[in-house]
Amino acid sequence: MSKTITYYMTPLSPWTYLGHARLVALAECKGAPVDIKPVDLGRVFSVSGGLPLAKRTPQRQAYRLLEMARVAAHLGLPMNVQPVFFPVPPDAAAKLIIAARTSLGADAALALAGAIMRALWAEEKNISDEDTLVQVADLLGYDGRMLMKSAQTAGVQEQLDKNTDEAIAANVFGAPWYVVDGEGFWGQDRLDFVERALG
Repeated sequence: MSKTITYYMTPLSPWTYLGHARLVALAECKGAPVDIKPVDLGRVFSVSGGLPLAKRTPQRQAYRLLEMARVAAHLGLPMNVQPVFFPVPPDAAAKLIIAARTSLGADAALALAGAIMRALWAEEKNISDEDTLVQVADLLGYDGRMLMKSAQTAGVQEQLDKNTDEAIAANVFGAPWYVVDGEGFWGQDRLDFVERALG
């Protein structure tokens, strides 16, 4: 039986964007289900010692931009390391992914998450804008307006809160974060180790 990859993520994370397509390809290759769990990373940071970008030292901020550009070039992924619409509140996007997971399944949620992150990091789109999110979903062939309506329900907010609680309980402190057989892996640069863990 294939092992499941639990995938804690936020659509606002550049590192999640940089790892997303490779994660999906790895999961397909290994026949491993992916349990995608968008989280409130701000709340995770508040209990794990993480700092929002604006509060990090200039050295760390400068190196982050360098490393993002370097990894994107290495992977051949389009990326604007300083997009116009960043940072923006990620809640609407996170909840849309959860709504897709609930009503359309994990594969649809993964596809939508990838499209939302590409919209932010490569297409200069505002992923906090509901109309933009509806358009992203529509372009995948989903009913974006219906998904957005579902995303605004109390049940989806409860799932986002539950995902975040689970992440905190699992000692998550950043994104992306992958878990296989109870073992956590932080960052897109740990996907080789995720592959080994899958066997």
